[in-house]
Amino acid sequence: MTGPLAVCVYCASSRRTPQRYLDLATEVGTLLAARGHTLVSGGGSVGCMGAVARAARAGGAHTVGVIPAALVAREVADTEADELLVVAGMRERKAAMEDRADAFLTLPGGIGTLEEMFEVWTSRSLGLHAKPVVVLDPDGVYADLRAQVEHLRGLGLVREEAVGDLVWTGSAPAALDAVGAVAQ
Repeated sequence: MTGPLAVCVYCASSRRTPQRYLDLATEVGTLLAARGHTLVSGGGSVGCMGAVARAARAGGAHTVGVIPAALVAREVADTEADELLVVAGMRERKAAMEDRADAFLTLPGGIGTLEEMFEVWTSRSLGLHAKPVVVLDPDGVYADLRAQVEHLRGLGLVREEAVGDLVWTGSAPAALDAVGAVAQ
């Protein structure tokens, strides 16, 4: 790794998130800070999104949150972020997060998390950026998704290179190592 990175973390923003994923998000935020990285997030203060931001700040990391105006109340905007950008909508949110990030890290989450991960992975596979795209899946929450991608690769519907553009990891330290290694 050549130095500190701005790492965009995609993750659950639900109040119903299981504790083990909140703990994982906290660990990721702590490690981001310890490695001198900046956190770029969706700007919410609940669920994993809030946990990763609080832990990153507690460790001294700079945090950037990007949230659509319509979600400020719903996701309870992270007003403690070092920078909180309130944008018009989801497209502007994703564009701002992507522009601010040197790498992308996906934690367990729902359809919004998957949509964001698929978009940056697709963009990388098309050569629109060369930023790392890493998935942290410590307990197999994405196992069926990973198997489906392999199935599509086997059918010739997903290129081998595209499959390789998504890095799978099983622990927070491994995920941060992968973000740094791929970003070189």
